[in-house]
Amino acid sequence: MTAATWNSRRIVKYIVIYYCLLFCVGLLYRSAITGTAFYQEITLNDRFESTSLDVLHRYDSVRRRDLLSGLKISSSTYNDDTVNEEYGGLNNSTRKENAVLLMLVRNWELPDALKSMRALEDRFNREYHYDWVFLNDVPFDERFIEATTMMASGRTKYGLIPTEDWNKPDWIDEELFESRLKEMERQKVIYGGSRSYRNMCRFNSGFFFRQKILEEYDYYFRVEPDVEYFCDFPYDPFEIMRSQKKKYGFVMTLVEYKATIPTLWNTVLDYIKQDRHRDIDKENSLYEFITDWDDVKTPKSLVQPTDNYNMCHFWSNFEIGDLNFFRSDEYLRFFDYLDRTGGFYYERWGDAPVHSIAAALLLKQDEVIHFDEISYMHAPYFTLPQADYFQLKQRCICPYKEKNRIDFRDISCLNRWWKDGTGKKFMKETYSMGGV
Repeated sequence: MTAATWNSRRIVKYIVIYYCLLFCVGLLYRSAITGTAFYQEITLNDRFESTSLDVLHRYDSVRRRDLLSGLKISSSTYNDDTVNEEYGGLNNSTRKENAVLLMLVRNWELPDALKSMRALEDRFNREYHYDWVFLNDVPFDERFIEATTMMASGRTKYGLIPTEDWNKPDWIDEELFESRLKEMERQKVIYGGSRSYRNMCRFNSGFFFRQKILEEYDYYFRVEPDVEYFCDFPYDPFEIMRSQKKKYGFVMTLVEYKATIPTLWNTVLDYIKQDRHRDIDKENSLYEFITDWDDVKTPKSLVQPTDNYNMCHFWSNFEIGDLNFFRSDEYLRFFDYLDRTGGFYYERWGDAPVHSIAAALLLKQDEVIHFDEISYMHAPYFTLPQADYFQLKQRCICPYKEKNRIDFRDISCLNRWWKDGTGKKFMKETYSMGGV
């Protein structure tokens, strides 16, 4: 055997050994990966199964409560069955109330309008198919009508607001108005320099309920573009309004910006004086809710009161109301008095404090309701049911951080509502009324 032949065989031998080793290493690596994956799969399966069983156990305990008397370990939480006992639950009745879902919206806000509609349809209206009414100060375009009609489960109607209901009245001093606009803009008051925002606030305060398109309805649910409802509704709020004779419903209450309403309360006080108890009964109303400064969480340093007005109001971007309350002589007299002072334009009075003060003065305490079982988000704040049981039962999905939850922030007036409004139902109160 020549040296060249021997060297060639040696090289072939090494090559074979190299590839055998490479194959063995690959096989071992693959086995290791497969083994690790198998181990991870077993571990994850065990973890997921354990988690699933835990969730199932928790939810089973929720479902079992329907078979029990309603007793709970904690005495500071809601009685689980309060909603079912008091309100009857979602779509337990075939009755449909004479009510409408109402949105004031512009054509270019279509994506935000559809977002709000989708949320409300999924969480509530898919069960009832209430009508939708859309209002605008210019005609709706074909695309808006087509898209919203497809999104709604009920009928859709589109109203054009008359110019006399939307535009600034001719008795407003234009020169004074312009100077106030510039001054509030210089002071960086929110929407202080906006003409259209003032038109909207005045319209929502005194004219939305006068629109012919709403004449056939008794109740309305105000819906804003770009809002969210991230829990199933546990009941039909319209049915609650009718059966319990409520006139106004809210989900959020907080303090108003003083810079937007510097003379509103003094104007209200003037109206109270000239009213002479014709329409206003302080003793049987929610007057204390908007004037009480005792035993409240909100520091006075945050919001300086105007006289004894504490700035508390209901956030009107979510409100459910009785249209006949706003159509009443009592409300019309109140609004007309405020309107003639020009405060919607010379200042920047919002419809939220106007509605809230009117409800507080003209309605009885038990005619206003806090829908605290309904979730809602309007940037930057949200609210949802406090009890974990409700959040599970109503399939809540809330993607927002707790810091944006309005209920217990310093600017919230919820604690005052519990004190000076109709209060808050806890387990013991429910039991005392025959809950167990």
